[in-house]
Amino acid sequence: MKPLRIVFMGTPDFAVPSLQELATSHHQVVAVVTAPDRPAGRGQILQEPAVKKSARVLGIDILQPEKLRDPGFLTQLSAFHADLFVVVAFRMLPEEVWSMPGLGTVNLHASLLPQYRGAAPIHRAIINGEIQTGVTTFLIEKEIDTGKILMQQKVPIGPQDTAGHLHDQLMTIGAGLLLRTVEALSLGTLTPLHQQAVPTEGPLRTAPKLFRQDGCIPWSLPSRTIFNLIRGLSPYPAAWTTLVSPSGNQLTLKIYAAEAPDTYPAASTLCAQVPTPGQQPSVNCANVLPGTIHADGKKYLRVATGDGWLSLTEVQMEGKKRMSVSEFLRGLPNISAYRII
Repeated sequence: MKPLRIVFMGTPDFAVPSLQELATSHHQVVAVVTAPDRPAGRGQILQEPAVKKSARVLGIDILQPEKLRDPGFLTQLSAFHADLFVVVAFRMLPEEVWSMPGLGTVNLHASLLPQYRGAAPIHRAIINGEIQTGVTTFLIEKEIDTGKILMQQKVPIGPQDTAGHLHDQLMTIGAGLLLRTVEALSLGTLTPLHQQAVPTEGPLRTAPKLFRQDGCIPWSLPSRTIFNLIRGLSPYPAAWTTLVSPSGNQLTLKIYAAEAPDTYPAASTLCAQVPTPGQQPSVNCANVLPGTIHADGKKYLRVATGDGWLSLTEVQMEGKKRMSVSEFLRGLPNISAYRII
């Protein structure tokens, strides 16, 4: 098996295991390309990308170009005489870059392409209630995430899995798949497959970038849909809602976890516990608006949805730390006087 000269491109934690797998194989990672250091946090302190930290420990040359079309950067890249470029969680490459090596440029993507092309495949799969996803290695071409597939590995999504849990799973599994892909390329045993030839169940779904408004919870939706949204955005960027205090102050409440809708009493039972203001508890949900808050002592915080109630278990009030609902209720015992908009 011929050792390949590889330039690795990546930035966040997700890319680190892949870099480590390649760097400790018999192949040679001759350089790492990553994002420039950026200020972060409340103090806006300059932070190094996770991939840069790992590359430094591994003793690999590091490039941090501001612009990927910069002639000086392209000259540096060409001087490494790489057989292959490998990309994991990096920005979109111009053709001048991805077409440079003889074996092309391989990308690791956190879905079973052609499903979930785009920037947020892990989050979107959970939000949409998928029970299976996976990782794909493919050759980069002009259109994003459309290149020929090299290898894939399926991964189940558990009913309680969050985006954070699935991220860590795919990060490790993807690193192994990437190394197997590189070794097969070095042996010449891979036949790239057009994505149009891959059988898919149902229509293709995309994974566009997430924006803050995507995390705003529409309480009129069914409990299961909201539950999937919460776990699909946990721990980052987190689903959220707006609480209005009795005095009219508006506060953002991030929601990191909730009980699955089938793990507590039926909606009809809970409705009987929720009083209409100024009246005795109603025996049905007819007058309970989605977004209505019901706190049961210091243990349970439930919010009315389009088809029942959702019990929250881990939250973070604006300006406060992340905490369990029991901690939250101890600090805000009059939560039932608040409303959600």
